[in-house]
Amino acid sequence: MTRPGARLGVDVGSVRVGVAVSDPSALLATPLQTVRAGEGDDDVVVAELARLVAEHGVVEVVVGLPRTLAGSEGTAAQAARKYARALAVRIAPVPVRLHDERLTTVDAHRGLRDSGVDTRRHRAVVDQAAAVLILQSALDAERSSGQPPGELVRADGRKPRTKGRSR
Repeated sequence: MTRPGARLGVDVGSVRVGVAVSDPSALLATPLQTVRAGEGDDDVVVAELARLVAEHGVVEVVVGLPRTLAGSEGTAAQAARKYARALAVRIAPVPVRLHDERLTTVDAHRGLRDSGVDTRRHRAVVDQAAAVLILQSALDAERSSGQPPGELVRADGRKPRTKGRSR
């Protein structure tokens, strides 16, 4: 069972940030837009994501966490965590979650190529396609497990408490 309400999916990149949105039933993710990112533009990107959250009445944001195939986190994962934390502060009390996104950009390129999109146009839409894959994966994971997907990002920067953990 999936909680009702539209979700926003975010694929953080060093040059572009892809954004996807789900329907209010949280069944299907669709591409929304690409936000230009770059050195020093973090506040601008976070402000645009916050605007999209309000505009679409989003109840949760899912940010892709790019782990390596071995499960470790590098600089791209650190950047995603930084965006997720800044966004969590900006849009509180709307929750932000980090969801594993291994290989989504590769899958997005493959899907675009297989659907006949000219490879020169991939760059313009691949980030949105990756955001769709991240969000759809999170929606599917919640539907199959009955639990919210991924890792909750706390606006205060602390690690979330887990069930059964003693104080």
